[in-house]
Amino acid sequence: MPAGGLFFIFVYFISFHLQAEERLVTPGHGTLQVAINSAHSGDTLRLSEGTYIGSVNIDRSLTLLGNKKSILDGEGTGHVVIISAPNVLIKGLTIQHSGNDLNTEDSAVFVTDKGDHARIENNYFKNNLMGVYLKGPDSAVVSDNVIIGSQFHRVNDRGNGVYLWNTPGSVIKNNDIRYGRDGIYVTTSRKNTFHGNTLRDLRFAIHYMYTNESVVSNNISINNDVGYALMFSQHIVAKENRSVGDLKRGLFFNFTNYSVIEGNHISGGTEKCVFVYNANFNQFNNNTFEGCDIGIHYTAGSQGNEIYANSFLGNRTQVKYVGTRYLEWSKEGKGNYWSDNVAFDIDNNGIADQPYRPNDLVDQIVWRHPMAKLLLNSPSVQLIKWAQSEFPGLHPGGVTDSVPLMLAPQTTDIVKHDKMRKEDLPNG
Repeated sequence: MPAGGLFFIFVYFISFHLQAEERLVTPGHGTLQVAINSAHSGDTLRLSEGTYIGSVNIDRSLTLLGNKKSILDGEGTGHVVIISAPNVLIKGLTIQHSGNDLNTEDSAVFVTDKGDHARIENNYFKNNLMGVYLKGPDSAVVSDNVIIGSQFHRVNDRGNGVYLWNTPGSVIKNNDIRYGRDGIYVTTSRKNTFHGNTLRDLRFAIHYMYTNESVVSNNISINNDVGYALMFSQHIVAKENRSVGDLKRGLFFNFTNYSVIEGNHISGGTEKCVFVYNANFNQFNNNTFEGCDIGIHYTAGSQGNEIYANSFLGNRTQVKYVGTRYLEWSKEGKGNYWSDNVAFDIDNNGIADQPYRPNDLVDQIVWRHPMAKLLLNSPSVQLIKWAQSEFPGLHPGGVTDSVPLMLAPQTTDIVKHDKMRKEDLPNG
């Protein structure tokens, strides 16, 4: 580049930053939009305490700063804030009263495909249909917000806490999300990171559709219908997440392929810790599945998955495998720990002396006829179990762990502070 061109760029850069100002905005009806319209790219608008009435469109690169008493109120119509310019920061505000129309995707903050690198930080959202909708921007960040969703009687009439569509490189981290439909819903995207979020009282805590090459880590799902639903996606890393008391599924995989599921902890009376449905070539290791009705329900032709170094603790049924193929759940001499495996380790190498088979004829009879549990201690059932252990050919396909562990593997403790305070919740 000629020296003159470099000088011109340098002068433009300096003049741009010299022109950037911080402006104080006072509350009222339409006052914020007037301030936006008169601001220059790079300016900071500091919002005084009070209520700013009416929807706003941020169409230039601005910073909006305030505190929880700086309230943006959409009056129940459309989006409260639209971001249609790059490099916008919204920080420290209360944003409330969007519209309630799913057809128009009414949101507290709606970021268009022109809103690359938007940052939505440390805000408080209440009485909105959707919290933050990222519709097409690159590399947006939504962090450290409290999002209280709608509680309409019909779950499908509610909106999502954070909704992502085709927003590569975006990061959703350290948010507290409660109520609404799904905590974080993403579709048709890639290279996203969801980290450190607390999600509760929802349909799905995190819901993936057609999203690839992404990371879900260190999140906590509490009291949702499903914790982590990863569907029709590939190359996902789901690690060190927790599911506590989720009603139906802790982890749900449907057409999820080539992914790593590592160091997660599912507990608290869930119907199924893990449901694997036609999910292939994934790696499950160092997870803990504890206290569920079913540890893993594995079905619909799932194949090529590596399942090893996991702990199955106190599940009513450790594995429900629906299929006729033989599956080996160990890798390179390392199996899983099964709390119901009464086994010996005579050579003291940490591996049980007998393989563990969670699915036998008796298990399948009980699945089909639950009342058969009354006969589990009968001599005839014990004879069937003995025969299968002595003659493996009687085993009708299913899961075998050839090197079951005698002790549960040590996994990383997952700690997440609960930042959602009582005064932040609806109705006190």
